[in-house]
Amino acid sequence: MSSKQTTKWTLDPTHAEVGFSVRHMMIATVRGRFGAVTGTVTVDEQNPQSSKVDVAIDAASIDTRQEMRDNHLRSPDFFDVAQFPKLHFVSKRIDGDPRNGEFRVIGDLTIRDVTREVELKATLEGEGKDPWGNERAGFSASGKINRTDFGLHWNQALETGGVLVSDEVKLSIDVELVKQAGVPETVAA
Repeated sequence: MSSKQTTKWTLDPTHAEVGFSVRHMMIATVRGRFGAVTGTVTVDEQNPQSSKVDVAIDAASIDTRQEMRDNHLRSPDFFDVAQFPKLHFVSKRIDGDPRNGEFRVIGDLTIRDVTREVELKATLEGEGKDPWGNERAGFSASGKINRTDFGLHWNQALETGGVLVSDEVKLSIDVELVKQAGVPETVAA
């Protein structure tokens, strides 16, 4: 029986931001973020490309610095947080070696019960011990999605042509992970 060693890392919610930007009226960019993000990364020590990322985002934690817009984004026109309270990302594979800087994370993103494959370009920003002896690792990632692929269709036509909100949404992610105490677990392969 062969076994593989895995190490579990937990996302530090106080040092995590999932941001986004979208074109508004075809002339400006609106930026926002989700403030409540949780997740884990399970690292396969022998084959880092087989590591798993699992992240949940509280849809109601959306913040664009404008209360009326945030309430509209929480409504059934967009995220419908009463019916679909979480956005969820689960990786399917990792291309490249996360230990060597830049790599890609390919996985399934679920918004409003619609799941689509997305690709994130990721970078290891650094590793080190915090003042309390915990091992930490920082990562950034970016990507793009089409919001209509997830059922976010609300829009308004403009008199001058075009639409109020673009379909393309750019993602910008920054997280710190904390290595879980104990020895790496060994699981049967």
